[in-house]
Amino acid sequence: MINRRKFIQASALGSTALLLGRKLFALAPTAVSKGRPIVVSTWAPNVKANAAAWEILGSGGRAFDAVVKGVQVPEADPKDNSVGFGGLPDRDGKVTLDACVMDEFGNCGAVMALEHIMHPVLVARAVIEKTPHVQLVGEGELQFALSMGFKKQNLLTPESERAWKQWLKTSQYDPNETLRELKKYMERESFFPEAVNHDTIGMVAMDTRGNFGGACSTSGMAYKMHGRVGDSPIIGAGLFVDNAVGAATATGVGEEVVKICGAHTIVEMMRQGHSPEKACREAVGRIVRNKKDKANTVQVGFLAINNRGEHGGFAIQKGFNYCVTSRRGTTVVNARSWF
Repeated sequence: MINRRKFIQASALGSTALLLGRKLFALAPTAVSKGRPIVVSTWAPNVKANAAAWEILGSGGRAFDAVVKGVQVPEADPKDNSVGFGGLPDRDGKVTLDACVMDEFGNCGAVMALEHIMHPVLVARAVIEKTPHVQLVGEGELQFALSMGFKKQNLLTPESERAWKQWLKTSQYDPNETLRELKKYMERESFFPEAVNHDTIGMVAMDTRGNFGGACSTSGMAYKMHGRVGDSPIIGAGLFVDNAVGAATATGVGEEVVKICGAHTIVEMMRQGHSPEKACREAVGRIVRNKKDKANTVQVGFLAINNRGEHGGFAIQKGFNYCVTSRRGTTVVNARSWF
């Protein structure tokens, strides 16, 4: 949802980071040498997703395989109200999911507003491997998923349904106010103690051969119009990989990311010699200029890695953080921001 997940509470951050047996925080990006594996994902709770991806990367596996495995962790987590199973529904009470993937060869696949399937990232991968297309949507994408052996299931958890019914009492949709009221309600009801404040998972990685892969998955804005699609399944907006340069991904207000082709813009900035953080800052600057005096009413966070293993992020507002896992361990980085 617009500006809906600002940052992770310190207590939740500590508990999730400990899952990796190590808690390490950083204020600024660092680098690893080219050829040494690294995986980076949006938002602190996704240390768990990084851990799953690292099982492949750390043993010399392919970056693309790693990110696809990593993203499945929040997709299957009913406590994560912004991705997959347990995601907050649209205004009609339907959980619709967006996802895309891209590999080192430039192959990409995406699904948009997918219903009933827990792992849209796997369906997006199947689009690459089983079809001549890039994007599937609507009734056809569900038919395709079912033909590939995926099973239909109810993705609306009791907690998400109760939150939606609470919203229906007013049905008012001012994105910023909706976020504030939703957050207060969930805290009062003790819903989603670890995940209430975060957003889309975007994950990018480099493997031991210096090859890249990326994946992005979300349930989108809470209480959005049915059929709304944001940036997350759009190659070049929510995700882009160029094996000669690096990879980038996004989180936050998808409409604003689409308008500047965010991830592609960042990769092109890195191609011109900008560091990942500087490239992300340049993309944020374009959104700020577009929004003018309303820029501080939305949140977008960008994340990137380059072919030297350097990583960086930047956001419109304070509160965006991301996870980095390499042979050095796992770090949660508090990204710099425009405001």
